Amino acid sequence: MSGLVLPPGAGRRLTTRAQDVTFKVTAADGSVSSIFEVVVPPGFDVGAHTHDRGQEFFYVLQGTLDVFAFEPAARTGDSWHDWESASGERVVRAAAGSSMFVPPGCPHAFRNAGEEPVRMLFQSSPSPDHERYFEEICEIFAEGRTVDPDAVQRLRDRSDVRQITPLRYEPPLLSGISGS
Repeated sequence: MSGLVLPPGAGRRLTTRAQDVTFKVTAADGSVSSIFEVVVPPGFDVGAHTHDRGQEFFYVLQGTLDVFAFEPAARTGDSWHDWESASGERVVRAAAGSSMFVPPGCPHAFRNAGEEPVRMLFQSSPSPDHERYFEEICEIFAEGRTVDPDAVQRLRDRSDVRQITPLRYEPPLLSGISGS
């Protein structure tokens, strides 16, 4: 029996303007969890959501993400950024070295509110649920300049993702560029 050793940068990579995901360990490797390296672009907000059966672990490698993993005292439909739990938990600014574990049924989200891409290690169980999800969401993002929210919702409906607030990708405007 052998394990799996990958050098830096190795793995199957899916890249679009809003998604950069490298598959590190998958069901094809015999794993019960899927592990990915994910680059989160500035302006990307996955939206608050839950999973009925899936659990997730996030570890920030480089940069800073806004994250939360709790049931809010009140769910609002448009944004999770100001949510607070009944016990006072709030959204956290997670820097490199921070981690977040999300058990099944727990509302959670992340966003890159900064101006630089953020690198994180992401593990999800059971495998291969998120493998298929990343493949399909990358296809949706690759289709054009805007994201079809109905296509995203259909994918999430099939993928154990119960959306609470919308996924958003609003890259910051480039400053200092003028047209001629």
